[in-house]
Amino acid sequence: GHRHCTAKARLYGHGVTTSYGEMCYHDNSLVSASLEALIQHLVPTVDYYPDRSYVFTFLLSSRLFLPPYELMTRVCHLCVEQQRSGDALLDKIRFREVAPKLVQLLTEWTETFPYDFRDERMMRCLKDMTHHVARGDEYSWRAMQQMTQRLIKRLSALGQYEEAVAALNAAAMERPASLKSKQASAQRNDVLSLCDDPFVLAQQLTHIELDRLSFIGPEEFIQTFAMKDPLENHKGFFRKRKTSNLEAYVSWFNRLSYLVATEICMPMKKKHRARIIEFFIDVAQECFNIGNFNSLMAIITGMNMSPVARLKKTWNKVNTDKFEILEHQMDPSSNFSNYRTALRGANQRSETAHSSQEKIVIPFFSLLIKDIYFLNEGCASRLPNGHINFEKLWELAKQVSEFLVWRQVVCPFDRDRRILQYLVTTPIFTEDELHLASYESEGPENNMEKDSRRSLRSSLLHRENRT
Repeated sequence: GHRHCTAKARLYGHGVTTSYGEMCYHDNSLVSASLEALIQHLVPTVDYYPDRSYVFTFLLSSRLFLPPYELMTRVCHLCVEQQRSGDALLDKIRFREVAPKLVQLLTEWTETFPYDFRDERMMRCLKDMTHHVARGDEYSWRAMQQMTQRLIKRLSALGQYEEAVAALNAAAMERPASLKSKQASAQRNDVLSLCDDPFVLAQQLTHIELDRLSFIGPEEFIQTFAMKDPLENHKGFFRKRKTSNLEAYVSWFNRLSYLVATEICMPMKKKHRARIIEFFIDVAQECFNIGNFNSLMAIITGMNMSPVARLKKTWNKVNTDKFEILEHQMDPSSNFSNYRTALRGANQRSETAHSSQEKIVIPFFSLLIKDIYFLNEGCASRLPNGHINFEKLWELAKQVSEFLVWRQVVCPFDRDRRILQYLVTTPIFTEDELHLASYESEGPENNMEKDSRRSLRSSLLHRENRT
């Protein structure tokens, strides 16, 4: 079964454990509480406003226990109800005092988790609160108006981004005839004809990474394993899958790996293939220097795909010293400890940075998702007494808030439209096509490879005749 987080050992060691009603603290930090108490703890009053780190932590992970719109409805309801005294005039005065704090809470919510408001129920609740606040005071009402405008702007930017990504993916799926045979593919632009400066290519990759990173909502990490909303099935206006930007980012990584492999397997001449391998090793090195670990890992992954790795005659022409150093950096053994050390170094550089170039940290993304996944799987969300294990929520928030810092870096390099367009839309080989192109570059070495080539040829021919 689930083991509890490491909290236990500490709890019974030293330190002070105190409980206030339904909330349990250890050395002044909240370790567990009932869901009701946590919701109540989020509600501002005339003389109380929740701690900012609490607001982020609870808004982030509350979706493991109840959908955002339910939380918002309850918080707004509690906030209004608490001011009720039975005397209408007094109520109005008291609500006017708490209104700015409610507005502040909703502002933090809309700015950090805007995608929650793609749910029209959230938007309705926001509208209701705006009307409610309007009865209290002008200042808070205006703040609500501005907040809603910023939110709508952010959501429409998100909509445009999603459409753009869909259009780019569609363009990349259109497979021109030139990819079919290697001879014809000689006419296809290759990466070197477009850009032969590894530093410039690494900069353009960094643009794509930071663009895509900036649209991932922090809640998408948690949503991946959140409870399913029973109303998810009804197709409302804003109902999109709640982790789509995260998935789009993972598929960009896969695309880049396949693009690297395609570029290497495509050329007829061995010398040309070797030059492309050396070029990508240099690009990978530049990515490492920039702090773009995601592109770096995608390039290494592409070079280690079997259709590329088997090109022994090509690799013999390549000086692989640099590549081996980079591979060592990203070596998966002992849970990627080399990479984690490099990432810590990049983080320290980023914290003391003076220029936005020194601020760039782009993590190897699948590993970040895996870390958060294991953190969630590795310890129970609820304690045996039904309380929520808040220590786990602090840990989740720590991982995700690091991502928020990386996400907000503005890419300082010049954009090169042609290169960017090529990187995201140029057609790439499927796995079968890669193997076949690889055999056409360097023939099969043994019977197994011969059989493999034969069956690939017939299945690809079969497919082409169908289309």
